[in-house]
Amino acid sequence: MHPTRRNAVISQDSPYRYEELAQFITRLIDGGTLLPGSRVPSLRQISRERRTSLATALQAYRLLEDRGVLEARPQSGFYVARSTRARLQAPALSKPSPTPRTVSLSAVVLRLFEYASDPRFVPLGCAVPSPDLLAAGRLDQLLARAARSRGIDHNRYTVPRGDPPLRAELARRAARWGGTLSPEDIVLTCGCTEALTLALQAIAQPGDTIAIESPTYFGVLHTIEVLNLRALELPTDSVSGVDPAALEQALRSRAVKACLFSSSFNNPLGCTPSDERKLELLRLLTRHRVPLIEDDIYGDIFFGERRPTPFSALDREADIIYCSSFSKTVAPGYRIGWMAPGRHMQRVIERKMASTLSGLPLPQHAFADYLASGGYDRHLRRVRGVFRDNIERMSQAISRCFPAGTRVSRPAGGFVLWVELPRRIDTRELFGLALERGICFAPGDVFSATKRYGHCMRLSCGISWSSGIEHSLETLGRLAHDALAG
Repeated sequence: MHPTRRNAVISQDSPYRYEELAQFITRLIDGGTLLPGSRVPSLRQISRERRTSLATALQAYRLLEDRGVLEARPQSGFYVARSTRARLQAPALSKPSPTPRTVSLSAVVLRLFEYASDPRFVPLGCAVPSPDLLAAGRLDQLLARAARSRGIDHNRYTVPRGDPPLRAELARRAARWGGTLSPEDIVLTCGCTEALTLALQAIAQPGDTIAIESPTYFGVLHTIEVLNLRALELPTDSVSGVDPAALEQALRSRAVKACLFSSSFNNPLGCTPSDERKLELLRLLTRHRVPLIEDDIYGDIFFGERRPTPFSALDREADIIYCSSFSKTVAPGYRIGWMAPGRHMQRVIERKMASTLSGLPLPQHAFADYLASGGYDRHLRRVRGVFRDNIERMSQAISRCFPAGTRVSRPAGGFVLWVELPRRIDTRELFGLALERGICFAPGDVFSATKRYGHCMRLSCGISWSSGIEHSLETLGRLAHDALAG
């Protein structure tokens, strides 16, 4: 093919078309259409059938090779890896209640946080990376230098939006994934939790209904509870995200005040909607004049070649409040979060001033230096590989040790796994037994306002791998087997 024509074909593919193609091949394997050891369609055949470029097809096959799903054989092509017989199916599409619910999880969430932060337990329960994997050391040096050289200048209130140099760095980073933000469009927050809280306060009043993914992060449910809002859980696929048909029905039949969705590798399912799916959801929200609160806290932890595009970069006219932080990537203790409130800026600033007035000037200034130095990008390249390997190792251990019928998510980023056990197993009971053996995980019932998913669990892969981690997974597997036999 002539180089110019070939490039023209490639340019027609969306940046994440290769991930959609990889998901298609994975579904064929899971469904038994492609068996372990069998040859998959050639690159030319699959590109012709799926109407994509050869480069995109090759990228998809290489991604599946990296994940251990396919194996390349010289002069022969790609084959389904024989070890795939041990791979577990992905979790089923969730089917939550179609009725908005009040949330009552605060006491349970508080106890879980206490266990998850207790160093006596193997830390499979809290979605926070191990300190030794983070880059706080370099950040601490920059903080100390700023304190020595200009400490007196930082011992004062910042403007409510936060440190201007840090906001400028964030605006530059946003431009990498298509964001068109100026420093004045950004508000610094105390982690992503404050950003989501301010967003909800700016849009909703007590009693309003917020549509969310299901399952969803229990911190989101806790915030909805504290603000006296109601949660409407939507069916969510572990690969493609929220079901558009369910969202449309909810928007038509109920007074949904806002939606709160993750744009990349949601916690706990790990799903990342395609650009096409995101645009479909945005069109529905725009038609019904419902704003979106976008949680993009895991966006930088991607295993493919490119960062997933946030909702806010796909449609700059949509009513979106973008929220993120660096707590999952570099320094949870620094509590550096940020948001782009869009048309809700004034209400967000008013509520920010009423709660914390401003952020911490010294850590914000040190973080601006860290981003400007390029240290964050170097750190990300390292931890992405660690998290990807940990997810694969943990998935293999689950396949080997857990009962037949277990399903596990296959995230292309982040560092959590959602495990769906046979329905006869109660992970709340399993949680108590695991604590007695020094292991903490997150039971599934805390990821729903209706305490669904009692047979599921979330496991954190953000820890340094060791024989102790593998032993803990073997212990959880034995407990699950015992519960099934009991």
